[in-house]
Amino acid sequence: MSNGDDDPADASEEVDADDAAAADEPEATAPTLPDEATEESLTEYLDEIEAALEDAETEADLDDVEALLADAEDALTDADLPDPDEDDEDADDPRGELEDRIAELREGVEDARGPYAEDVVEAIETAASTLEDTEWTADGHEDAAEAVRTFIAAAADAVDVEAVEEDADAADAILDEVAETDADDAAADETDETTDAGGAAGAVPVAELVAALDAVADEIGGAGLDPDDDAETIAALLEAADALESDLEDAEEWDDLETHEQLRAQGYYDVLGHYKDYPVEWAALKEHEAQGNVDMILLALDSLQSEFMERHCLEAFERMGKRGKTEASLEELLGRAGKRDQFAIRILGKMAAEEAVETLLEYVDEDSNPQLQKATFKALGEIGATDAVGPLAAKLEMENDHVRPLAARALGLIGDTRAIDPLADALAGDASDDVRAAAGWALRQIGTREALEAAAEYADERSFIVQTEAEKAKAALDAAATPA
Repeated sequence: MSNGDDDPADASEEVDADDAAAADEPEATAPTLPDEATEESLTEYLDEIEAALEDAETEADLDDVEALLADAEDALTDADLPDPDEDDEDADDPRGELEDRIAELREGVEDARGPYAEDVVEAIETAASTLEDTEWTADGHEDAAEAVRTFIAAAADAVDVEAVEEDADAADAILDEVAETDADDAAADETDETTDAGGAAGAVPVAELVAALDAVADEIGGAGLDPDDDAETIAALLEAADALESDLEDAEEWDDLETHEQLRAQGYYDVLGHYKDYPVEWAALKEHEAQGNVDMILLALDSLQSEFMERHCLEAFERMGKRGKTEASLEELLGRAGKRDQFAIRILGKMAAEEAVETLLEYVDEDSNPQLQKATFKALGEIGATDAVGPLAAKLEMENDHVRPLAARALGLIGDTRAIDPLADALAGDASDDVRAAAGWALRQIGTREALEAAAEYADERSFIVQTEAEKAKAALDAAATPA
């Protein structure tokens, strides 16, 4: 410690001495591959490589270490080392131990590399995917948007790229404008505020937030950041990206809410005033059915995992018929029909959903499942599926006399004249009066003169139900022949 009386000249001489000593120190030499590759020489060589790895400061230094490890690996391959005794589990395995050491050092090289600009870009892209794939609540959407703004601002501070700074300014402007709009809307009329798919009214669409992140990622990826020269900048960007990921994880999404909270937040209960039905979900469902709110019925079907509510949601669609047919409800019901759900098939018939015909035709020949066939035949008839005329006509000859009448009735509902001959054959020769009566009914539904004449031939039939259909066909012919 100096007492204040030290001579400056003495201090200068000490510095010169230190510099001279440093100059006299020998420079570190690179590891030298041993002339003879033995366990001992290779171990010593790997020790030197490990020391070189610890001293590495740049990507070039790490490249040199990797090259040394490649040399070590080649030397080990050519080395004449003893094989372990297979009968002794505890026997030494020098080759295996050296291979493990090389692998460990390679991992050390990879851990020491970077970080790179590519790592930042990957983190941003991951965040953008999270933003796009998550269903946010209104509050969660707002927090996610703020997380994006915070990240872009941090990126603009970290990297001196004008385009990133412009992205930050644009993000600020958009979010500020939305905040002002929301404040004005709330002041004007809170009850009129609506919620879009992205979250709160006026919220920045997720697509715009994702586009902003993509733009920043492109600018960072093209900024030419060097892992050595720009290490601090890249580290700052990674820290900002990690914060973005953390903020998105903390933002509220629909899955974080209880089911009744989700329904309440999405306005499911808003239709309720005074009600007497319990549970309240059922009461609300009835109101949504009356008002034709298909999306709300689908919301209940998806959210309320009880057989009671599932049945009532599907029954609501069945009662609504064509009124309940939307792209979303079709998607739901076609998915169920694809799993042989007879209730869904029945509803698709009530909706006259032509989109279901291809799926339903696959079930026409399911003779081992007559209940599925009955639902399918009726649905095809209600849809008016002309593509089903041939397959259904063929079913007039199937063995099950409980299913054959459904095939005949379906042909009548479709009303295609190609069904007249097979229906007339069934009326003439089927052993079941139920089938014959159904064929007569179907011919009356087709309603052409040929069809009515085919049915009217049996007006004197011994079977009352067949005779009834024939008499109605004869009356229709007589009415058509009588001048107005």
